[in-house]
Amino acid sequence: MKHRDINIEMKHDFYKMLKAQWETVKSHAEIADIAFAILRIIVLGGGIAWLVFYKISDRTLAPDKILEYIGYLFVYFVGYWFLLYIWLFLSPQKKRIIYIFLFVFDLSFVTALVNISGGFNSPFINGFYLMTALYSFYYGTVPGVTVAVIAALLYLVSGNFDFSRHHWADCAVRIAFLFLLALPLGMLSQKLKVDKEKIEYLNRELHEYIAGLRFIQEKLIQAEKLAAIGRLTADVAHEIRNPLTSIGGFARRLNKRLAAGSKEKEYAELVVSEVDRLERILRDTLTFSREPKTHMEPYKINDVVKGSLQTFIDICDGQSVRLEEELDASLSPVWIDKDQIREAINNLISNAVDVMPEGGILKIRTFMERACEVNYVVVEITDTGCGIPEAKLNMIFEPFYTTKKIGDGTGLGLSICKKIIDENNGLLRVRSELGKGTSFKLFFPYRPEDGAGGIKCWEFQKCGVEKAEGAVEKRCRAYPHFGRICWVIAGTFSEKKISGAIAQKLGDCRKCEFYKRVAISKDI
Repeated sequence: MKHRDINIEMKHDFYKMLKAQWETVKSHAEIADIAFAILRIIVLGGGIAWLVFYKISDRTLAPDKILEYIGYLFVYFVGYWFLLYIWLFLSPQKKRIIYIFLFVFDLSFVTALVNISGGFNSPFINGFYLMTALYSFYYGTVPGVTVAVIAALLYLVSGNFDFSRHHWADCAVRIAFLFLLALPLGMLSQKLKVDKEKIEYLNRELHEYIAGLRFIQEKLIQAEKLAAIGRLTADVAHEIRNPLTSIGGFARRLNKRLAAGSKEKEYAELVVSEVDRLERILRDTLTFSREPKTHMEPYKINDVVKGSLQTFIDICDGQSVRLEEELDASLSPVWIDKDQIREAINNLISNAVDVMPEGGILKIRTFMERACEVNYVVVEITDTGCGIPEAKLNMIFEPFYTTKKIGDGTGLGLSICKKIIDENNGLLRVRSELGKGTSFKLFFPYRPEDGAGGIKCWEFQKCGVEKAEGAVEKRCRAYPHFGRICWVIAGTFSEKKISGAIAQKLGDCRKCEFYKRVAISKDI
């Protein structure tokens, strides 16, 4: 019984392997491949019919002998056809090489068949036409003409150059037909291949464009959702703040007057504790909902990181968390609001310490990394905590989403971080592995001072942003400091709401001539 189960399992695995291989073959199949297979079936069927019904009258060989030789030829045909198609099934990616072998065997088969069955008068003379047509269509004009030349020579060889039985002018016309087949079919094949490549390219472009539109749509939906949540929470926070301040003030005064150890004292301390927690929530809510007001200036990111680490040294020591620093001292200043960035880094370090209650390693690195054709100064904060499930990684920046216990967090920490990084024209990426830890990377675009003299996007596009009236924050975010890397600041590479007029119009900065000239060809 056990042996039978093993056999059934082996058969099942073999069937799965064959099915998978068949899918691979189908993915490589083309019209010419199907035509080759059909032609061979037609040749085999027609050959058998010819052997059965055709009346042979040849002076050089007896009819029975001719039938015997032709029978051997068809066995030869079936044999190489079977072996080479087995090879094609196992290695479909090598089909162009396999078809060269098929071409050689086909030529030898047709030549021998024509020679035995009557030479220039053979009914199988059309085999040269079929081969020339098929291989010209598959390989193109030049290989097709080469096939026609070889077929013409072998046609003469198969007839033993016996022009006494067939006039040479008739042979010349037949050879001319080989080239008349090869040239137009080869040219048609090349045209179809070019058109096919264009269609495939346009399909790829269309898929990328649709994917880009979906990405932009998701960003717009997220931005609108965050704006709506911000307006709602701001209104609620302001309505709650005044009565909460009163409750907290009276609770603290009452707590000071009550006798230590009494039930009333315990209740008052509980009220004060909960009021403090609500005030923290309100503070985070107002921070999240406020209008962006950044004070950008060139600042060394290492100084911000060092300031944040000083805040957490004692906390890390108390939780047996070992701090590891790898700060690149050669990094140049980047344009940021240092207070906002310090708040974002503090939030990330605080979260990292919280997920390592039994101790661990907190690693802070700064370095340069290139992305989207732009150099970024990167801050990486890595912990050795429990990690975040992959299914939840897309949710951690949602407002009020938290994995902490009720009372331990507001669910706004990472949302505030994301908002701060967006306001500072950066990117925030996260990578996590369950049981091993989480890594957050903060990207800040680096604008070299020596590149400040190049042509700016608004000068190249003549969009008029430098002449726009009104508040600076209502203009394109690339103006006035990031005119050479606008696609990651105000364009579709920015992973936030697009503020550039040209980027909004095009829908994809890769189509922008300024991006192509600066980032790709680098000629301006």
